[in-house]
Amino acid sequence: MKALVWNGPGTQLGVEELELPEPREGEVRVRIKAAGVCHSDLSMVDGTLNPPHPLVIGHEAAGVIVETGEHVVLNWAPPCRECWFCAHGEPWLCASLGAATTPQGDRHVTLGLGALAEEVVVPRRAIIPVPQELPFPLAALLGCAVLTGFGAVRRTANVKPGESVVVIGLGGVGLSAVIAAKAAGASTVIAVDRAEGKRDLALAAGATHFALSDDTLSKVVRGLTDGRGADHTFECVGRAATIRAAWRAARRGGTVTVVGMGSNDDLVQLSALDIFHSSRSLRSSVFGSSDPDRDLPTLAAEVVAGDLSLDALISDTITLEEAPEAFARMARGVGARSVVVF
Repeated sequence: MKALVWNGPGTQLGVEELELPEPREGEVRVRIKAAGVCHSDLSMVDGTLNPPHPLVIGHEAAGVIVETGEHVVLNWAPPCRECWFCAHGEPWLCASLGAATTPQGDRHVTLGLGALAEEVVVPRRAIIPVPQELPFPLAALLGCAVLTGFGAVRRTANVKPGESVVVIGLGGVGLSAVIAAKAAGASTVIAVDRAEGKRDLALAAGATHFALSDDTLSKVVRGLTDGRGADHTFECVGRAATIRAAWRAARRGGTVTVVGMGSNDDLVQLSALDIFHSSRSLRSSVFGSSDPDRDLPTLAAEVVAGDLSLDALISDTITLEEAPEAFARMARGVGARSVVVF
């Protein structure tokens, strides 16, 4: 089978032929039908993270179980259901999630999946059934971008009707957060990005306003929120500079939710007086504070019922061979989500 592989620093992403092992006990074989090009995958190869290599890229995908034909979404963060965090209702912090599984033998796979491939072998607990009526490209996005963005808005921050929201960074996760904020009834949704080309994508996703990410952002946000700042800001980039921008854009007493995954040496500096005086809350949202087994089927049902539209998230449907260029576009900040369709 074909897969997208990174062979280490100084090499380019490329499609290679790999041999897929037979499933072991507790594993299933899934034929991938659609897989998203996610920024977390880019972080594996651009120096933000330091994963082992060679590495099969991809973790946001949907397909069918080869043996049964059941439609499933892959779950890159399956909780153990046994550790302290799982027992206390925080499966997104599961103690086992730091240990990536490698079901493809001695070849490393991104987040235990390596899903930008024609087929994968994964643990049975890493699959979530979805309705057959759900299109595979949309199902794939539920596995990471949508669950993360919606979870940040619904679960972590618990945005209420009438509140104001700022979302910084309009990739797949950020645009999902915009859609979620609109669905939650936010009265003002300010979508922010460094690229002017994201304006139309943001408005299509339901933003009431678009703003460029620059030194004037906090002033722009105050001008759109009666001088106060936003009730909620969501940082979906994973950089110290944009975390500080999200902090400054929030009102006194507001909440700042960091959704983007950054590097270990990118330090965020805030003054002790600012923290005390502003009374803002700063927290992260790991995987949207979601329980995938509970929340993903709910989102799938909303999409199938027509209560939730995710069409604005997909800007390109591509082949596996076109995936390296899709990663390059994403690095330049062009488009929304590219989805490989097999």
